[in-house]
Amino acid sequence: MNFLYFSVISVLSFFPLHLRFFVVEDHILHTTQGLVNRAYIDELWEMALSKTIAALRTHSSYCSDPNLVLDLKNLIVLFADTLQVYGFPVNQLFDMLLEIRDQYSETLLKKWAGIFRNILDSDNYSPIPVTSEDMYKKVVGQFPFQDTELEKQPFPKKFPFSEFVPKVYNQIKEFIYACLKFSEDLHLSSTEVDDMIRKSTNLLLTRTLSNSLQNVIKRKNIGLTELVQIIINTTHLEKSCKYLEEFITNITNVLPETVHTTKLYGTTTFKDARHAAEEEIYTNLNQKIDQFLQLADYDWMTGDLGNKASDYLVDLIAFLRSTFAVFTHLPV
Repeated sequence: MNFLYFSVISVLSFFPLHLRFFVVEDHILHTTQGLVNRAYIDELWEMALSKTIAALRTHSSYCSDPNLVLDLKNLIVLFADTLQVYGFPVNQLFDMLLEIRDQYSETLLKKWAGIFRNILDSDNYSPIPVTSEDMYKKVVGQFPFQDTELEKQPFPKKFPFSEFVPKVYNQIKEFIYACLKFSEDLHLSSTEVDDMIRKSTNLLLTRTLSNSLQNVIKRKNIGLTELVQIIINTTHLEKSCKYLEEFITNITNVLPETVHTTKLYGTTTFKDARHAAEEEIYTNLNQKIDQFLQLADYDWMTGDLGNKASDYLVDLIAFLRSTFAVFTHLPV
């Protein structure tokens, strides 16, 4: 990591030197006679530009820190804008920045994979309890939720979802802000910025968040209560996608109805997670029933019905009752 960091830093330190060199050469061209000519400077610029782009492509591809990629982008923009004022062609630098943008998006996705993993690992998969109006307002301030029936209930009361819902929702918004930072000063249209943010956010939802949810659902030690809570949570996150659409629209000022506007595919992510959780519930429930029956030593052929039910069956029925009670919290 240290080697990669200093490798990129060495590229960053290159820009001030070359900037001064070409500014001085341009000054000499316009203030002296015969020391340098335009063809000479253009030749130097083409050579320096090709080597610069090659070095940037190599070193930026190894960078895994989005903040460092952002610093690199800002310096390239400053370098390009300054030399453009002096008449040097810089289109290739801005084209390369679009390539680095994809690299930046990948580093963000890796960073947010860790963020989502920590959120899901630390969640207690229980409805959020609130004991006062201030606590209630704090939660609805973090996540767009409205329920008139819940509002009427006296305190203490509980939200239907667990902590990971507002945390995941807000981290998606933070990711959108991070995407926006790279698009600044790139001279892109609002439509191009909107398209970039939506495509990156779709990758976050359909790949990064989806993988995180699937990993939790497939854990060996996950219980039925946790799986039910995941179904409830993903239902509310799916409903929140329209608010994320509005959030992006407010940032870019590009209406969703605009031609070629990319739509968010978050609903697919949450539906897939919900289906996976339902399948896991079905599998776990059947395995548990099999375990109860395998533990018991039944004489299936006996003709004596007896007056008392088997303790194993009593325990099984009790287990099913408690399980079905948990299911009553599922959305209709």
